[in-house]
Amino acid sequence: MTTMSQTLSASTLLVVALAPLVGAIIAGVFGTAFGGNHIGRRVSHSLTIGGVALSFALSASVLWEVVAHGARFNDTIYTWMQLGGLKMEIGFMVDGLTAMMMCVVTFVSLMVHLYTIGYMQEDEGYNRFFAYISLFTFSMLMLVMSNNLLQLFFGWEAVGLVSYLLIGFWFNKPSAIFANMKAFLVNRVGDFGFILGIGLIYAYAGTLNYTEVFALSGELAKQGLPGTDWMLITVICICLFIGAMGKSAQFPLHVWLPDSMEGPTPISALIHAATMVTAGIFMVARMSPLFELSDTALNFVLVIGAITALFMGFLGIIQNDIKRVVAYSTLSQLGYMTDALGASAYSVAVFHLMTHAFFKALLFLAAGSVIMGVHHNQDIRWMGGLRKYMPITWITSLIGSLALIGTPLFAGFYSKDSIIEAVHESHLAGAGFAHFAVLAGVFITAFYSCRLYFLVFHGKERFDQNPDAHHGAHHADHDNHGHHDAHHPHESPWVVTVPLILLAIPSVLIGYLTIGPMLYGDFFKDAIFINAQAHPAMEELAKLFHGPLAMATHALTSAPFWLALAGVLASYYMYMVNPALPAAIKQRCMPIYTLLENKYYMDWFNENVLARGTRLLGTALWKGGDQGLIDGVVVNGSWKLVGWVARIVRRLQSGFLFHYALSMILGVFVLMTYFVWRS
Repeated sequence: MTTMSQTLSASTLLVVALAPLVGAIIAGVFGTAFGGNHIGRRVSHSLTIGGVALSFALSASVLWEVVAHGARFNDTIYTWMQLGGLKMEIGFMVDGLTAMMMCVVTFVSLMVHLYTIGYMQEDEGYNRFFAYISLFTFSMLMLVMSNNLLQLFFGWEAVGLVSYLLIGFWFNKPSAIFANMKAFLVNRVGDFGFILGIGLIYAYAGTLNYTEVFALSGELAKQGLPGTDWMLITVICICLFIGAMGKSAQFPLHVWLPDSMEGPTPISALIHAATMVTAGIFMVARMSPLFELSDTALNFVLVIGAITALFMGFLGIIQNDIKRVVAYSTLSQLGYMTDALGASAYSVAVFHLMTHAFFKALLFLAAGSVIMGVHHNQDIRWMGGLRKYMPITWITSLIGSLALIGTPLFAGFYSKDSIIEAVHESHLAGAGFAHFAVLAGVFITAFYSCRLYFLVFHGKERFDQNPDAHHGAHHADHDNHGHHDAHHPHESPWVVTVPLILLAIPSVLIGYLTIGPMLYGDFFKDAIFINAQAHPAMEELAKLFHGPLAMATHALTSAPFWLALAGVLASYYMYMVNPALPAAIKQRCMPIYTLLENKYYMDWFNENVLARGTRLLGTALWKGGDQGLIDGVVVNGSWKLVGWVARIVRRLQSGFLFHYALSMILGVFVLMTYFVWRS
């Protein structure tokens, strides 16, 4: 164990992690029917917000100590059990990477908590919802603060559980039930790979502690997987990354994330965008000492990230649900982060994770504000002209969109451009395809972001043209805030707009302020390890970097800027100048539209091939294996055989002496005949 820093105390870190948990338990037990509804809404939201606010304040102080005084912490808090040589511990490891993640998680969570007061005010499950999101915050903190793989896995599974509860929050809605089961099952596939990776680490390293595993990484790199010609370290890294593919929604395990929008709009979606889905990215960055030892694993990461960044962006173009556009944008940006990991630019991936958390949280919350303003319509085709009705939502949405498309000086620009450059400088086999994917993704992102922005905030007002506007049945359990004036949109209350403003500020500034220390300083010096000889991308980037302002001015002549501008102009022309054009293109390219509309038929494949095939296999094993072989042949066959033998033996055992005497005479006769014949 490393020595503890004097400036970070274990008790402070415990309070950071446990404060949201205490709020969640009190609100979840005493504020719901389960515990007898002893506390009201005000107490529930005050306790949970207070817990998360305390957690954020302490996280900010921890970050300050880490940055200003180089404080570190790596120690065991509690030994849960010991099995032979395996120590199962709960401990914290705090360095630059952890401190940054703690602040991002708690700040975004705090904004969501505040926002929820306004958004869920009419919902019967108000207290339950606060309990869930506070529990989510606790789970995420346990994941990012852990110093061993066991605790990491606990946090990993806990965020998966709470996401299941959040996605299926309206448990009377069939689509929500389907979505939470889908998220749960797809994540189990990824988690199976993850636990295999952890198992292999323990089998060959004999420990689950990060520091001890990294110290043995050189020995692991020399070993092969028994019975194969595969390198052990490659298998470990790919297994760990399969876990990240599930959690961070990478192709082909991405299918759950768009459906997760079935949770309360858009809060569970936000949580999936800003915190949970980044767990996989964080984990790979934390495991950088292992990934650096396997080019094969890094290539795999690079190609998967490139496929996700490019092809998920295409799906965002045709979406009409305001939340789903933002959801596909999240998928595409997660692909960017994964590409950076594959190019060994771990710090760039984590930097994009941070900037993206702010502007994507902003975009989700703004989407929710729009939905409230237009009385629960989510279809962007029936919006338009909202700028004059919802000025705060409009300006914050514009800031979020500008950050997302990578406008120079905005937060998203610094991280996104750095990813494109890092992938360009990578020498891995898949780097060429990845570079094409991230460049094409710039145009696509700019196009669908501006399409959303123009259709919602500009152009003609189309609220009263919505064919579903007067059919309120589908609102029965869905986002019912009690507003039924179907004509005039309105700005959201202050508990909704204040989080929007507070998230808009870092969406503009955070990239400019932090790019130097995070990418080219020593902020991550002992958290992220890069083999610079084998993977020189970060060294090359450092040579090109001359400060954030110079980077922004240089960008005006670079390909990403012009591609983003082309995307904006194309979107403006198609949706503001010549709105008949998209319909004409759709008619001409119907097969492509059908392919995108069906999400590349991946859901169809999963449901009709994998799920049905699995069910058929289960039925065959049940009918043929269980009922036919085990019950029919083994169990029933054995007693029938015993019964048949018993019936024959019973006939021989008559109980009459002369029968036995006759048998003996016949036996002697047979034996004598045999011996005479032999001689």
